[in-house]
Amino acid sequence: MASGYINAPRTTTAAPPAADFLRGGGEMGARMRAHDWSSSSLKQPADWPQSLRTAVRLILNTGHPMYIWWGQDGACLYNDAYRESIGSERHPLSLGQPARQVWEEIWDIIGPQIEHVMGGGGATWHEDHLVPITRHGRREDVYWTYSFSPIDDETAPSGVGGVLVVCTETTRKVQAKRRLAEEIERQRRLFQCAPGFIAILRGPEHVFEFVNNAYIRLAGDRNFIGKTVKDAVPDLQDQGYFELLDRVFTSGERFVAQQKPICLARTPGAPFEERFIDFIYEPIVDAEGAVTGIFVEGFDVTDQALAHAALRDSEARLRELNADLEREAIARSAVGGRFWQISPDLLGVLRPDAYFGSANPAWGTALGWSEAEVQSMSVFEMLHPDDRERSREAFERLKAGHSILRFENRYRRKDGGYNWFVWAAAPFDDAYYCIGRDITSQKEAEEELAIARDELRQSQKMEAIGQLTGGIAHDFNNLLAGISGNLEILETRLAQGRVAGLERYIAGAQGSARRAASLTQRLLAFSRRQTLDPKSTDANRLIAGMEDLIRRTVGPDIDVKIAGADSIWATLIDPSQLENALLNLCINARDAMFPGGGCLTIETANKCLDQRGAREQGLPPGQYVSLSVTDTGSGMPPDVVTKAFDPFFTTKPLGQGTGLGLSMIYGFVRQSGGQVQICSEVGSGTTMRLYLPRHAGNADRSSELDVAAANAGRGETVLVIDDEPSIRMLIIEVLEESGYIALEAGDGPSGLEILQSGMPVDLLITDVGLPGGMNGRQVADAARVNRPGLKVLFVTGYAESAIMSKGFLDAGMSVMTKPFVMASLGKRVRSLLEK
Repeated sequence: MASGYINAPRTTTAAPPAADFLRGGGEMGARMRAHDWSSSSLKQPADWPQSLRTAVRLILNTGHPMYIWWGQDGACLYNDAYRESIGSERHPLSLGQPARQVWEEIWDIIGPQIEHVMGGGGATWHEDHLVPITRHGRREDVYWTYSFSPIDDETAPSGVGGVLVVCTETTRKVQAKRRLAEEIERQRRLFQCAPGFIAILRGPEHVFEFVNNAYIRLAGDRNFIGKTVKDAVPDLQDQGYFELLDRVFTSGERFVAQQKPICLARTPGAPFEERFIDFIYEPIVDAEGAVTGIFVEGFDVTDQALAHAALRDSEARLRELNADLEREAIARSAVGGRFWQISPDLLGVLRPDAYFGSANPAWGTALGWSEAEVQSMSVFEMLHPDDRERSREAFERLKAGHSILRFENRYRRKDGGYNWFVWAAAPFDDAYYCIGRDITSQKEAEEELAIARDELRQSQKMEAIGQLTGGIAHDFNNLLAGISGNLEILETRLAQGRVAGLERYIAGAQGSARRAASLTQRLLAFSRRQTLDPKSTDANRLIAGMEDLIRRTVGPDIDVKIAGADSIWATLIDPSQLENALLNLCINARDAMFPGGGCLTIETANKCLDQRGAREQGLPPGQYVSLSVTDTGSGMPPDVVTKAFDPFFTTKPLGQGTGLGLSMIYGFVRQSGGQVQICSEVGSGTTMRLYLPRHAGNADRSSELDVAAANAGRGETVLVIDDEPSIRMLIIEVLEESGYIALEAGDGPSGLEILQSGMPVDLLITDVGLPGGMNGRQVADAARVNRPGLKVLFVTGYAESAIMSKGFLDAGMSVMTKPFVMASLGKRVRSLLEK
């Protein structure tokens, strides 16, 4: 097919000699003239069609990178500018070679484009197109802007004999644009997190192009982007801000304001709220100096403005006080003014030596001292001993020239008691004028109010305890009835020799016992005193492992969505308790969406809480992992949200909920150093969000499932310490039946005596709370002095502080919570011994 192009009929105009159209053209022109074309599909230049000659002449005499693919195999012809782009791997070997052979590595990109043009599909244009090539010995991501244009040949079936390529490498331009975009995005992120409010407005209509979080906190969560200032913030009408923006845009001059008032309604329908702001309107100009927009930046300084206003008021009051003092001094110097004589407040002129010079009669009324007695005593002699140091500091401020507007202390009465006074004082010439008001009755009323508040809090505590114990008693009576009733029937049937069907009574007693254990764990979680076994945990992995269980639990009417954050941080948490909490939240969400169903979303995220965010969540600042469960159910009104964590509070019908689920979750999360947040709106659903502290280590991917299933002992010696004989007996029986040698002790000292006797002991199983002056942790620590590798299993029904400090479990230690299934004891023992 290629020969059909080469032997195409020529025009009637005589073709110029080969040297004519290949003349010049720099290095590539010389190479084409010297090239042996006999092995090429193009054959000799003298036989080339006129359209090809014209195209070759064109590319050889231009400084722009250009090349030609000619014929069915796309023989390659190119100019000097293009050879700089293809690299030493292809130049000069590519001259006359088929296109596929020259660019085999990118043929999947350019091959279809060439076939499109060669087939008569017309020219194509490609801007900033990624074409990764190998040049100068390495693989590069190269970007090109290029066009493929057909070169006519009437002998070709499609009328196209070849493709003229005009190209420009734009790699640097693309990289520069990308760096610019990254820099712009970086600046946006910086602006978004800036403490001050920021907005970018475009055009004379002041259209919002960007607002940061601080701007939203100031103006409210509105639809800003793409709207004009007048449409997005109509609150500013008649406040002068629209006119200021127009002036800055027209004049190109910045505007700066301090403590300017602004009235905004932060939410639709809310009353207007006056704030004060410092801000700047900075014009944005283009390369020609024309204003294209306005950059807005500022700070909410309402607190400072109010403080300054209060200071101004205080200064005015102080000036008024000074004037009063001056008038009183004048009245006193004129042999006593009427006010000086009849004022119920203590008036006096205090000298730098801390003695009063001119005291009024109110001193005698309030404290029983005469004017002469007051003047004969240093002010510090009359003060309550506990107030002298503070009063001395206040006196030093007076001597330094500062006024005192409100200062409280106690002065001794002549009968030995004390009265409370509040003072205002100011320096004048070489003395200090003082006014004191007796506030003793006010202080007594405050003390009585504090006592009443304490009594009210105590009453509320007792009411809560009564509610809690009443609920516990009710539930445990039901559970004990299930246990004792089944055991009673079991005892009767065994005495009668009726052994058929006994399994259901055993199962009934065991079921009640399990529910009692679950209730106990919920109570411990609520009180934040449960025994935890924290591990470095990957929340995403934990959720993935529970996904099937959650979907089966909530049922087919609920659409479950999992949105796990990439690169989620590890958190130090008890994974089994977290699984229990997550399942409880999913069940609550399912119930909230009954009967119509809905969507349940489980989401994780990494959260960095600054001082303000941490204060809002009731947590220390730092890094946290959040786990959220969101439903589209009925939602909760505010009064229900405030009581959601109260023990035994439930909105479910009687008998369908204990009211301890959320209390348990709250207690467990708080005990783990985290927090629980409820966001709910009636009719719109609820989000329960757990904040869990980030753990610096890697997530623990071990599991007891990895331990060999065989629980049989191999003759190892196990020491059991427990003060409850029945529990000790059960544990020893399980151990001996499993092939272990079991030793026992009823308290800490006797157990430690065995451990220090030199008798071989491979594992210590001990309760934490033990009689005899030593708890289980103390026994284990003492034993490890001589037996550093001793394995220890703590069994406890209560999280004593002896083992609950951070990092309480050392290597080779584990913990089980009472009550536990005896079968699981063997697995845990085997696991510890084989680690």
